[in-house]
Amino acid sequence: MKTIDDYNFNNKRALIRVDFNVPLNEEMEVSDANRIEAAKPTIIKILEDGGSVVLMSHLGRPKGKESKYSLQHIVDKVSEVIGVEVKFVEDCIGEDVENAANNLQPGEILLIENLRFHDEEKEGDEDFAKKLSRLGDIYVNDAFGTAHRAHASTTVVAKFFEDKCFGYLLAKEIKSLDKVLHSKEKPVTAVLGGAKVSTKITVIDNILDKIDHLIIGGGMTYTFIKAQGGKIGNSLVEEDKQELALEILKKAKEKGVEVHLPVDSVIADSFSEQASTQTESVDNIPDGWMGLDVGPETIQNFARVIKDSRIILWNGPLGVFEMDTFAKGTIELGEAIAEATKNGAFSLVGGGDSVAAVKKFGFEDKVSYVSTGGGAMLEMLEGKSLPGIEAINK
Repeated sequence: MKTIDDYNFNNKRALIRVDFNVPLNEEMEVSDANRIEAAKPTIIKILEDGGSVVLMSHLGRPKGKESKYSLQHIVDKVSEVIGVEVKFVEDCIGEDVENAANNLQPGEILLIENLRFHDEEKEGDEDFAKKLSRLGDIYVNDAFGTAHRAHASTTVVAKFFEDKCFGYLLAKEIKSLDKVLHSKEKPVTAVLGGAKVSTKITVIDNILDKIDHLIIGGGMTYTFIKAQGGKIGNSLVEEDKQELALEILKKAKEKGVEVHLPVDSVIADSFSEQASTQTESVDNIPDGWMGLDVGPETIQNFARVIKDSRIILWNGPLGVFEMDTFAKGTIELGEAIAEATKNGAFSLVGGGDSVAAVKKFGFEDKVSYVSTGGGAMLEMLEGKSLPGIEAINK
């Protein structure tokens, strides 16, 4: 795996695909600079080598050239985070852009306009990719969040470069997932939460050979419980996935994987913060009530498994953590994973909701790694090869 450590960028211009798809507030200011912070080490290494940098990214889903999606809005924040004044040009291809790139001195940074202002970006257009390739001597992909898209800037552009490599962020993502999927350390535990079995089935299929324990939580719990004859009241269920749930349990048993399902639930009489709540056995929920979090006995059981694990993958919350009343299970799971990490386990958190939970409850620095790409991470867990990674490794 070639990374930027394999290159000296002295007097070289790096064309870096970053993921600066950051949230903006009503004043069009960056409200969360995490993705910019994440790209900083790669940019600094190149500048310290004596190189210059051209940064390219998308922002949002513009229809044509919509000014609210202009990367002009983030220039000041990027300058502030990197500690270097960032130049900006109002397009991403063409003569003006090429001139701005060619005039860069060592130590300078140029940010080009939103790639998705051109439809050719998402279409993976070869001519568009070739025009982008004129902006640098070495291509660096550091955008894991878009590595599963075969877009011009993430995949096609790489074919026009002799020298191409991964930035620190993308390399770290690959190594972290590799550590989970090909670990020699045991036991390996996967925690899968969230609403639906259907969105996780390919992940479960691919990881059963690689794990020792599978903890299941969140809304998909109730499809498994009902499939086994349990009473789940008005809890979320995928009626057409019950056979699939039983098949997963059977496969896991055949492969020697221990499946841990909740045994009790915090139930509510409505989907609301103000609902009446009580704790009930997970397979005996009365009609008119729904399970919205795991109960105390389940938390103890899950924590015991986590404590003895050496490798932990966490994808999906255990309850409706957005409501404080139903956040306890997710918080206590986070605490158990943080404790195991402190004692030497490797923990990887990924997928939109679990990342949001980790940030909300302050576990970000207490786990080994928080993945920056939900869709890309899921596709790797499903065993798919990602176009953005393949393009560098070719």
